[in-house]
Amino acid sequence: MNTAATVNPALPSALATALDDEYRARATYQAVITHYGPVLPFVNIVQAEQRHIDALLALFGHHGVTPPTDRWSGQVSPPSSLRQACEAGVAAEIANYQMYDALLTQVSEPDVRTVFMNLRHASAYHHLPAFESCVARFGTTGNSLTTAAADPNNTLPLWLGLAVGAGLTWWLTQQRKEA
Repeated sequence: MNTAATVNPALPSALATALDDEYRARATYQAVITHYGPVLPFVNIVQAEQRHIDALLALFGHHGVTPPTDRWSGQVSPPSSLRQACEAGVAAEIANYQMYDALLTQVSEPDVRTVFMNLRHASAYHHLPAFESCVARFGTTGNSLTTAAADPNNTLPLWLGLAVGAGLTWWLTQQRKEA
């Protein structure tokens, strides 16, 4: 753990900026889920935002810096349509990776740089494309409600269920043979 004398003076501010932005993103995406239900990609990305927050909080502890409190939880209103929510997600993820580009110029600590680069990568190459697809899916009307449970294009739950069922059937067959 770094002592106060060895802490890069820009580090506390950089960490606080990143954490505040991740708190904001989590609260925004959670507001969409609360209002519209378990809509893709919000249900997946809100979980990713929590992982981002956890990674940043670990850096605060490692470097002996006090994290800011979450000022966003429960304070964000959802957009008036799912299309607007997806468009806001596109804008937020672009702003997020640009924020990390700027923050990376301020920090030299290898662990902080690694986390910042990983979070930047997640925004630019995972979250942004998911929200761009969301915008395309909701088109101009914003009436197409796609949830994690009911996405007709998401065959993962079906295949996962079949695979688990086949595995369970095999395991039960093996147990009967051994008995």
